[in-house]
Amino acid sequence: MSFTAPIQTPGLTLDPQWFRRSVFYEVMVRSFVDSNGDGAGDIAGLSSKLDYLQWLGIDALWMPPFFQSPLRDGGYDISDYKAILPEFGTLDEFRDLVTKAHERNMRIVIDMVINHTSDAHEWFQQSREDPEGPYGDFYTWSDTDEKYENIRIIFVDTEESNWTFDPVRRQYFFHRFFSHQPDLNYENPKVHEAIYDVIRHWLDLGVDGIRLDAIPYLYQSEDGNGEGEPATHEFVKKLRAMVDEEYPGRIMIAEANQWPREVAAFFGTDDEPECHMAFDFPVMPRIFYSLRSQSAAELTRILSETTDVPDSAGWGVFLRNHDELTLEMVSEEYRQAMYGWYAYDPRMRSNIGIRRRLAPLLDNSRAELELAHALLFALKGSPFLYYGDEIGMGDNIWLNDRDASRTPMQWTPDRNAGFSTADPGKLYLPVVQSLVYNYTLVNVESQLAQSRSLLHWIRNVIHVRKAHPTFGLGEMEVLPTDHDSVLSFVRSYAGSGTSFGDSAEDILCVFSFAHNPASVTVVAPRFAGRKLFDLFGGGEFPAFDDEGRVQLTLGTQAFFWLHVGGPNVTPTLPISTVDGE
Repeated sequence: MSFTAPIQTPGLTLDPQWFRRSVFYEVMVRSFVDSNGDGAGDIAGLSSKLDYLQWLGIDALWMPPFFQSPLRDGGYDISDYKAILPEFGTLDEFRDLVTKAHERNMRIVIDMVINHTSDAHEWFQQSREDPEGPYGDFYTWSDTDEKYENIRIIFVDTEESNWTFDPVRRQYFFHRFFSHQPDLNYENPKVHEAIYDVIRHWLDLGVDGIRLDAIPYLYQSEDGNGEGEPATHEFVKKLRAMVDEEYPGRIMIAEANQWPREVAAFFGTDDEPECHMAFDFPVMPRIFYSLRSQSAAELTRILSETTDVPDSAGWGVFLRNHDELTLEMVSEEYRQAMYGWYAYDPRMRSNIGIRRRLAPLLDNSRAELELAHALLFALKGSPFLYYGDEIGMGDNIWLNDRDASRTPMQWTPDRNAGFSTADPGKLYLPVVQSLVYNYTLVNVESQLAQSRSLLHWIRNVIHVRKAHPTFGLGEMEVLPTDHDSVLSFVRSYAGSGTSFGDSAEDILCVFSFAHNPASVTVVAPRFAGRKLFDLFGGGEFPAFDDEGRVQLTLGTQAFFWLHVGGPNVTPTLPISTVDGE
């Protein structure tokens, strides 16, 4: 496949596979930078920090909802899809953000919540007040709350039913999430037209991708469970066809909190594609389980599962994001172990999960933070970072619900962590002032000044990853080892001969979750006699023997990324220093 397409916008080439090679960064507008001193972050503030994100090595920004909203669910309750919440900025400021990002060869992905709206949305207000009007059946209404009894309740700690009685219309409306978020009725073709219109609006503004929030839940049936039903997939196929035809190079990302085989269905097929990307939810909790159990077995098993994914699609992998660390896809025994390790205080729990940031989850252990990130960046798929995790930001479990990990970004040791010039009492959430994660200690400015800081380390790993297309485009094969605490896999890329100069490469990745140094034998018969070289410094390691075995010694919770060279060849590798320069 050639990547010599014409320039799309200044500094941005139309590369159909850009998302597979990209490092994404989830940035919550409200939490990042306040440019006007009102106490809440805004789009202009985000624009002012694009140089920092470019320096870090970010290729694409994922922006959770910034639309008009009552903010009863962090903006995921949208009351006007085409309007920006005034405190976040204007459409002109958003256009400016897109332009400036593209000038830096960075892309913009936005959240599109198409399963439901806020009950404050004009569509719902008209639907409840005028059942016979144009919006009368924009939502799912019923005289009884006993329909769809096979459909589970998602927010079990706040909702008792998927139906809520509306005193105005005197009927029940259906909702998969909070009772103030009525589900749209996709049986109505006019809903399709309205959603197409909304998506076109943002793509016309230059947005490079849309994350389809809660995509499995669009359709319901009496016989099904309301998750990934055939009609839902048919709609996603039609949406993809529209995007491909009218906006080539833009992507759709599926947020489906399901098992890999069910999520993979949202990729579609080569002949009938659906989404370009999907999040891999089951891997994430198993990374944290391995760190405490010192066993790589569960992680090895889930990574060894094969799923049919079209060549043009890719996974999104992550450690943390704005939601809780979900434990839906683990056994009860597994879940209780995770609660014991990571959420011993009930305030740390939310729904069926844990509402904590990455650094506090890992007790601020530098070794575990490095190991977890090294694994994230080596997995098959595009890594998604959560704002602030690159500096090891803390959380505040005394705040309500998911706000615990949505506190202001910590830029400097100055007042309000450099986030805002407002009076501290006017901030939308207080900055973190706990003993270990206090903003005066944990901030971008201080870590920029320390060459051995977590920020510099993560930047270095990102740039090493970017120097090797194998991580973004290659296949993955889990390898057998003789140590229960060690996970090993090889990333292999055949090369494509594109204008990027990509060439064939094999990278051996080894991760030890043991809390003591470990000696491990990795078995890969096809690499018999091949040499190994460190990807970071180029140093030579023991070679595979004639049977394809190699013995490696790893420190406590340590990892290796090793280039697999020829039997008598010392490769010329892109070498990165601590500062990546």
